[in-house]
Amino acid sequence: MTAATGVGSYPGEDFHQAIAIVLGELAQDQHGLPHLPELPDRGAVAGLTGRGLAVVAELGADLQPAGWRLTGGGAGVDHRRARSLLAQDLDAVEERAEGWTGPFKIQVPGPWTLAATVERPRGDKILADHGARRDLAQALAEGVRGHVSDVRRRLPGVDRLVVQVDEPALAAVLDARVPTASGFGRHRKVDAPEASQALAWVLDAVAGEGAEPWVHTCAPGTPLDLLRGAGARALSVDLTVLSAADHDVLGEALEAGETVALGVVPGIDPADEPTDAGLTESVLRWLDMLGLDPGEVGEQLVLTPACGLAGASPAWVRRALALVRSAAGNLTA
Repeated sequence: MTAATGVGSYPGEDFHQAIAIVLGELAQDQHGLPHLPELPDRGAVAGLTGRGLAVVAELGADLQPAGWRLTGGGAGVDHRRARSLLAQDLDAVEERAEGWTGPFKIQVPGPWTLAATVERPRGDKILADHGARRDLAQALAEGVRGHVSDVRRRLPGVDRLVVQVDEPALAAVLDARVPTASGFGRHRKVDAPEASQALAWVLDAVAGEGAEPWVHTCAPGTPLDLLRGAGARALSVDLTVLSAADHDVLGEALEAGETVALGVVPGIDPADEPTDAGLTESVLRWLDMLGLDPGEVGEQLVLTPACGLAGASPAWVRRALALVRSAAGNLTA
């Protein structure tokens, strides 16, 4: 049965309102996969990097004018705020989703996105230091284990827990497009085997806790075969930026019984609003191009917005979630 979910981020600063929207749109029937909302408008402690550092085990960080930096010691005040905010959000989810017995999804940034956005204690990105990026990936993996355990404790009725690892920076890391601190240079590219290994540590930690490891990226040029090889059992992508090679990898994933979360609705308010019938037709055309029968992919196909909804209006947020849920229902009918 085709399902629908959100990618992660939402506009505004009211978490209780955001989780109410998510549960209202995605927890009302069998086509929805509710998830933990992210509200980056609340500041750096709630943004993608801050959220990841809130999960990372053992490493301390603080917030500098240039962004997040490891301290080489304990957590700074902003790092402690990030951890506290995540705990508060999980408290709210625990209260509002009490009794929920369906699936649920949480999101964490991947090791390469963190390495490209967090600085070493001496400055410049963790990406510049082989040992530091290894330590970060392993600390993230260990933190994810604890995070998954915490969510399971809070939502004991959840029958399927998904952990979506967000890697928007991976393509830039592999292509040597991440700027140095000076802005005049670029960090050296990371070789594919190292990239795969670090990602595998995190995905293996997810699977080891009995959760389902997904990887999401909106960035064109991300090697989807690398994500599958690292252990991703679902690929979450934006349909509009896929290459011919990407389509092939997604088809192979579906044929192998893995999941594809297909981004089909704009992440910001569109000039021309799509219809659920139009979305359904576009997905059917895509499956036909791959030579796949919609009845055969069933639960392996998930429909989502193209990317996060942090830049959307509240009205479009509700409409986008309703559209993907309706289109998912059309594909199942």
